[in-house]
Amino acid sequence: MNFKLKRIVFSYIIVVAVSLAGLFQGNLYATGKQKDKSILKVDDFKHFVDYFNRMEDENLSFAIPNAEAWDWMKANIPLFECPQDNFEEIYYYRWWTYRKHIKETPKGWGITEFLVDRPYADKYNLIACAIGHHIMEGRWLHNPEYIQQYAHVWYRGNEGKPMNKLHKFSSWTPYALLQAYYVNSDKDYLVDMFPDLTADYKLWEKERRNANGLFWQNDVKDGMEEQISGGRHERNERPTINSYMFGNAEALAEIAELDGDQATSKLYAAKADTLKELIDANLWDPEDQFFETVKEKGGFAKVREQIGFIPWYFNIPTTEQSVAWKQINDNNGFSAPFGLTTAERRHPDFRSNGCCKCEWDGAIWPFATAQTLTGLANLLNDYKQDVVTDSTYFRQMELYVESQYHRGRPYVGEYLDEVTGYWLKGDQERSRYYNHSTFNDLMITGLVGLRPRADEVLEVNPLVPAGKWDWFCLDKVLYHGKMVTIVWDKTGEKYGKGKGLYLMVDGKEVARRADLGKLTGKL
Repeated sequence: MNFKLKRIVFSYIIVVAVSLAGLFQGNLYATGKQKDKSILKVDDFKHFVDYFNRMEDENLSFAIPNAEAWDWMKANIPLFECPQDNFEEIYYYRWWTYRKHIKETPKGWGITEFLVDRPYADKYNLIACAIGHHIMEGRWLHNPEYIQQYAHVWYRGNEGKPMNKLHKFSSWTPYALLQAYYVNSDKDYLVDMFPDLTADYKLWEKERRNANGLFWQNDVKDGMEEQISGGRHERNERPTINSYMFGNAEALAEIAELDGDQATSKLYAAKADTLKELIDANLWDPEDQFFETVKEKGGFAKVREQIGFIPWYFNIPTTEQSVAWKQINDNNGFSAPFGLTTAERRHPDFRSNGCCKCEWDGAIWPFATAQTLTGLANLLNDYKQDVVTDSTYFRQMELYVESQYHRGRPYVGEYLDEVTGYWLKGDQERSRYYNHSTFNDLMITGLVGLRPRADEVLEVNPLVPAGKWDWFCLDKVLYHGKMVTIVWDKTGEKYGKGKGLYLMVDGKEVARRADLGKLTGKL
């Protein structure tokens, strides 16, 4: 029996054992094969995978080939159903494509960005730029080993030391690992990683921190080359790396507290507080009412770019700064027919660098879309503001879904034209299945509204506007070691369990309300 088949068989052995015991704890994972407790039937969604498998050639195959894709998905993913077919299709497509990027390495599981080899990648064709996205998306897989071993490879895969190109790109990895802990509750793993994460943070401080306390970065090493504000060699103070380092410091403070190390927790909390003050004082342009890049030579770059929304990914801004979000509904700002542009459309240098050399001067990049929509969900959940509503979030998710097609088939690539929706590298093999963004994390935490947290409160706040969908269901979500189901049934006729929004834990209802809105229950 080969390794891949062994993994699948082992998964199902665990499923049966755990189901019989009635427990979902520690690092055990399961498909939730408790038919009497599940709302959705898993085989009702197999047709998506059958279509994906036959719609085009299998260009490259790694740990889980197309032929094993459905078995892997049954064992690992939450199920989702809604009345809008394209949302469903892209949901399952993105899990199908994520699976393509899982690789076996001598050091554990790896997750790639490109399927084809890239000359600037590290060992095993791994690239550090999208580690945060890979972890945020992969935290919903029932098997936590994929993202946990992936982090081990990056931090310990070079003879016990970090990979050589871990610092080729800035990232928010400690923050993402903490967010994964909010899902899987694996405290021991997080505490074990703490020395690696703190050593890495200190290295970033040594390499990239200016005398004023802010961090600098070249746009290319943010994975965002040829921006209007930047340059491949300019050492600018950017909203990207400074927001990442704030989020990482906050995460390290919380991890230290989990380990009972109060002194280190206070140290990193102070680092986060200082960065928050510096970001507010130095990167917020009061004239443009936006977070902007500060040039190496001094002064704002005087261009609103989508990276100015990243501070909300980490809940850095004040309520008053919510005014920046007016720009996503402005056709002269970031609003375009196929989604959110990476620079404001009114700027004279918008799309000025030409086409197809990875320019971030206006075209739509899923990497940035995912960051912005995560920030927007935080804004709608954590801030009292009247600038945008759940209708804005839903419409942008709708555009995100609509953009993920190429020549009539599901597709995710590098970047696309904001007006035509044409994928600018869509006919290049390197671009196919580009694993450089999240989508299903946005569906789970934003649209359906499961808000992960460390305690035993199950919090849900769907961002589906009233009257948009009469029903939806997210089922088989392995969360804090329990199987969670979230159901909206306006009339009660779809699922036959009564009207309203309700939450179930291991098949038992724990909370209900009559309409769409925030709902909490006890795990």
